[in-house]
Amino acid sequence: MCTDCGCSLTSLQAPQHQHQHQRMLHLHTALLAQNDAGAALLRQRFEQDGVHVVNLLSSPGSGKTSLLEALASRCDPAAMAVIVGDLATDHDARRLQRTGVQAIQITTGQACHLEAAMLGAAVDALPLPELQLLVIENVGNLVCPTAYDLGETQRIVLLSVTEGEDKPLKYPATFYSADLVVISKSDLAAAVGFNRSLARQNIAQVAPDATVLEVSARTGAGMDALMQQLRLGALQPR
Repeated sequence: MCTDCGCSLTSLQAPQHQHQHQRMLHLHTALLAQNDAGAALLRQRFEQDGVHVVNLLSSPGSGKTSLLEALASRCDPAAMAVIVGDLATDHDARRLQRTGVQAIQITTGQACHLEAAMLGAAVDALPLPELQLLVIENVGNLVCPTAYDLGETQRIVLLSVTEGEDKPLKYPATFYSADLVVISKSDLAAAVGFNRSLARQNIAQVAPDATVLEVSARTGAGMDALMQQLRLGALQPR
């Protein structure tokens, strides 16, 4: 939980600290407005450079980095880059760098999400005009990142079969914000008793306009369809 995104502020605090509650709400509104302005500038820059930008959201351990490793193995890594957000360590960035893609780590410390202002140095370090795909791998969290626009072209939310079918109902705002919901680790569905039909029903209930794909980074199932969604069809290895 962090104080700047408002996730630490609950309704139970309001009666006891009404003025503090109001100040926090005003601060949160101002921060979101500032972030939206920064995101608009990033979006303009991404569009001018012709790069498709994905904001990738999920809970911790859903397989974001493994999925990106699988994508990198199927395309020209020089045309793909990743900005990785984590509270600590650069483990995921180093994993991705071993695939040949350009990967830059942002460590957020106590912040449980990425904000547009955090991306500046990382974006400046990337050769955007040479890229076709930039993935922003957000901090593992199904709450706080939802409200923060990062200038992305497409927002993708992962739902791992190991998390259960009810995650969309528990975190409706995040799934509602998705352009694409990827059901990851599909090769484990039978082993964990994952109910595909119920999961899709729950996704449709909160995100009726989102496209849904089932993918396994391990077996490669669904990866071609995902590459089409990410406009990666032209990035075959040269």
